[in-house]
Amino acid sequence: MTASDSSTSKRAERTKVGRLIAEYDLTEVGAELERRWTKPSGERDGLRTLADVFNRRLLTRAMSDVGLNPLDGEADNYYRLLTDDVGRSRKIEAQRRLEGAGIDVEELRTHFVTYQAIRTYLTEVRGASYDATDTQISVETTQNSLGRLVGRTTTVVKQKLTQLRAADRIVLGPFHVQASITVYCEACETRHSLTELLARGGCNCDQEQTPSSSLE
Repeated sequence: MTASDSSTSKRAERTKVGRLIAEYDLTEVGAELERRWTKPSGERDGLRTLADVFNRRLLTRAMSDVGLNPLDGEADNYYRLLTDDVGRSRKIEAQRRLEGAGIDVEELRTHFVTYQAIRTYLTEVRGASYDATDTQISVETTQNSLGRLVGRTTTVVKQKLTQLRAADRIVLGPFHVQASITVYCEACETRHSLTELLARGGCNCDQEQTPSSSLE
């Protein structure tokens, strides 16, 4: 092992994702995560998607280790039942099946990672980054497109109200129409106008949750 490899290995050991890759023997996953995160805009997978990808790999390996040998899509379905908002009875049934096969589901849940952990691993361990300029062009194009859509909506509303007033269906004095779109992020519980959200590059979920000196 070279000095560079040793340094990378030590950084990986300080991150949750790096430790789990070693523990579950998922050596190929790191390169896959980096490849999927650094693709061009429009093809690139976000950190939350990659966290789900990684967690499904953990579940698949756990199932294989106890001899379940999951078929295509089977591990994905179990992951959905364990983590999504599904009926309580279905969640319990899935957990009991896995536990009956020898998987400690509660321990496995503690191994599931967040998008912050994926970002820390990709940037601090693998030194990965993506073309922010390409992303900005995409955001700008989207902002212009949505702006035109809101403008058309405003025009249609004004026309319909004018028609109703002319037909004596409603009483309405001189007026103007204002249209706005508000986006509420359930994860970080913040509310933004669409224009503000695009201009600032996202909501508070995009802020690093852990100090840069302490890798997750």
